[in-house]
Amino acid sequence: MRLAPCLPLLLAAASAGAFAEGALAQETPASAPLPEIRPFLKEVRRHLRSDEALLSQYTFTEKLTEHRLDGKGQITKTKAEVYEVYPSFEPGQTYRKLVVRDGVPIPAAEQAEQDRKQTIAADKQVRKLASEGPNARQKRELERRRQEEAVTAQVFEVYNITIVDREMLDGRSTILMRFDPRPDANPTGKAGKILKKFRGRAWIDEADHQVARIECELIDTLSFGFGIVARLKPGARVYFERHKINDEIWLPALAHWRGSARFFLVKGVSIDAKSEYSDYRKFSVESSDSYSTQKSTD
Repeated sequence: MRLAPCLPLLLAAASAGAFAEGALAQETPASAPLPEIRPFLKEVRRHLRSDEALLSQYTFTEKLTEHRLDGKGQITKTKAEVYEVYPSFEPGQTYRKLVVRDGVPIPAAEQAEQDRKQTIAADKQVRKLASEGPNARQKRELERRRQEEAVTAQVFEVYNITIVDREMLDGRSTILMRFDPRPDANPTGKAGKILKKFRGRAWIDEADHQVARIECELIDTLSFGFGIVARLKPGARVYFERHKINDEIWLPALAHWRGSARFFLVKGVSIDAKSEYSDYRKFSVESSDSYSTQKSTD
């Protein structure tokens, strides 16, 4: 599995709605005064969308490693895959090309077949998007932002946020924040119901007002597909880390999920799954089957 399905919501909680003005508390450390909470959080929200244009300019390598564990926590099965990823904000346009499986490079013929299928799918998607009319992209963007604001509202309803301390991460000053579900919260939206099942901490880069790290824990059973598709057990942990690339954009560096789950009502399994992101490069699509990249200097 590619980490917890709720990871995007947790990132939103730590980087967006969790920082809305509302039920916030502040703990002032003895070492140094922390920034004033409301101006700081407003800056965090202001910077949320500033990287969107840059995101589409980078491709990267994603290494997925999944361990199946027995009852004693010993590894019983391992799966490892490496992908070249060409992202796109347009639906169906992101290309994830498998290049290594369990340490063995994918044969050239198989990679060429992946390219062929991607080209066909991309061309089909381009024609579909073109048929939607000139305002379709704008409508999709408005809908995406509407959904983002909906998650923000749900987080505001669910969490109490506390500023805890100032900590150094990779030589940069960060503000450590804690988010806990409010006991009286009764969210009606799907996002809020998921978020209420987690508590955790977030580290915000003090200079850039960007999320640098998230750690959170599942505190209640989380079900998908009425509990038939999957049931995640309490105690599952999610870790997410971002780094600044080329001194211009914050992008994922590591995502790690560990916990126990039951899928499709069969025997439960314990999984340790990790995604590592690296080799960020400037990216441009010159045509549906031609790519050019410039390796990141970070």
